Amino acid sequence: MIAAAPAELNAVFIITMFFNVVAGLGVFLLGMKYMSEGLQTIAGRRLRTMIGAATSNRFAGMAVGTGVTCLVQSSSVTTVMVVGFVTAGFMTLTQAIGVIMGANIGTTITGWILALKIGKYGLPIMGVAALVFRFANKDRLKFLAMAIMGMGMIFFGLELMKNGFKPIRGMEDFEAWFSTFSADTYFGVLKCAAVGCVLTMIVQSSSATLGITIGLASTGVIPFHTAAALVLGENIGTTITAYLASIGTTTNAKRAAYAHVIFNVLGVIWITALFRPYIHVVEHFIGIDPSASTTAVEDGKEVVNFPHVTAAIAAVHTGFNVANTLMFLPFTNYLAALLTRLVPDREFKETPHLTMLDSNLSDTPVIGIEQARKEVNRMADTLDKMLPRLREVIAGGATNEKNIQKIFHKEEVLDIMQKEVTVFVTDLLAGSLTHDLADEGRRILRIADEYESAGDYVQNLLKLYLRLDQADLKLIQSDRDNILGLHDDVANYVDLVSTACRQDRPEAVTKAHSMGEGISHHIRRLRNQHLAEVANHRPEPLVTVIYTDMLNAYRRVKDHALNVAEALAGEK
Repeated sequence: MIAAAPAELNAVFIITMFFNVVAGLGVFLLGMKYMSEGLQTIAGRRLRTMIGAATSNRFAGMAVGTGVTCLVQSSSVTTVMVVGFVTAGFMTLTQAIGVIMGANIGTTITGWILALKIGKYGLPIMGVAALVFRFANKDRLKFLAMAIMGMGMIFFGLELMKNGFKPIRGMEDFEAWFSTFSADTYFGVLKCAAVGCVLTMIVQSSSATLGITIGLASTGVIPFHTAAALVLGENIGTTITAYLASIGTTTNAKRAAYAHVIFNVLGVIWITALFRPYIHVVEHFIGIDPSASTTAVEDGKEVVNFPHVTAAIAAVHTGFNVANTLMFLPFTNYLAALLTRLVPDREFKETPHLTMLDSNLSDTPVIGIEQARKEVNRMADTLDKMLPRLREVIAGGATNEKNIQKIFHKEEVLDIMQKEVTVFVTDLLAGSLTHDLADEGRRILRIADEYESAGDYVQNLLKLYLRLDQADLKLIQSDRDNILGLHDDVANYVDLVSTACRQDRPEAVTKAHSMGEGISHHIRRLRNQHLAEVANHRPEPLVTVIYTDMLNAYRRVKDHALNVAEALAGEK
């Protein structure tokens, strides 16, 4: 057998290394996805409660950002969610900045997970969890297994990357190339940070580049200082995801994305200026020497490992984000004011669109469902605004023409919102959801449809009344008063149901049933009363037709509102 030439041998090493690293990175990223999805689903309503706690209090916002990111295991996902919330108008810029600051702290937990010395158990963890995931019947157990399976994949992927990088230490050309990326000088620190930034922009995952950095450092391919500088750059690179998510969104959403960029860039600038002292503080704090190595025999060869470098890199990552947040947190309002100047409001009024959230929140179904629920609440607000305008038209107010145009416009808005909610929730339901979350998604679809239908009947009421005006006919005063009284009853009924929907109070369905029966009885009485008086007053036939059609339309508005209450309560 002819021995392979050195060049051929190097080629084999390079190909083997490439496949190991790529395979490890792929398994690592998939593991991050599974762990994130599993944890999100398990967190469920608690995750939504945390998002709702993001008040104007900057400390509360920071805590929310930290907690949510620990659950979803991705600062990019959290910042994209924040951009989505700002786009939809559910979060102010000041709230968003606080949450983004906290997200930077929360994402550092990934490094500490990787610092656990259970890398060699990644494959068996993944295997056992996969079996539980496959055969589990209960949703909670199933998604817990998914999260653990994802964690196993993360460790297994990291081991694959480490094994892929090991041959580099025996290849002089590669070692010489990597030696050019040294953080021995300030320029060297900036160069390493730039590499980390670009690499993170390419893969759009700071956790992935953190895994690559740990793989290189733990095998001794790069020293600890170089790894630390790479990690700093990765904090800038991760901002690209939120920036891309902000393209085409509202001005406030752009400001939130720019806040993430400015916050991380300024942080890296001041930390790199104090790089040496900062690294010494980290080393003193963790109390271990990152450059300490151990020697083991693998496949008959001595292999050098650096067991403490992973914890040191995690400490660098955490220390940077904690210090940066503490430095800039008191200036949240000033940063918001600066961004308002840098990104001024547009001359025309902006209308947030739910379609902007379609792709951005597909990886966070728990938050996606919450977003859709809030959009449904907005539909309720729109319907609530249509009814008072309709009353003014019927009562013959002075602003009829304006109200008429507003009612037609808001009905079109309801149509568009219902379509957007349907597309968005349908995409979410196509993913991996628990039964409870899927049921809530279907309830949201039904409620959106009911509000859109109720809006149609409000518009129909307006058209019926306009037909009278076009025919130069009028309701007699008693019929007009009866219609206005019925209108007030239906408007109060819709407000009762919409308030229950906003406050998530399914128990309101009991009161909705009793009130609904009262309105139905009222409508029957008005119809019978009008028909009894037809013989005496002999109105135009068209007046009678329109009057009874208006009674039917009000009944349909009431019926659709009742359907909302029943959907909220989980009734079929």
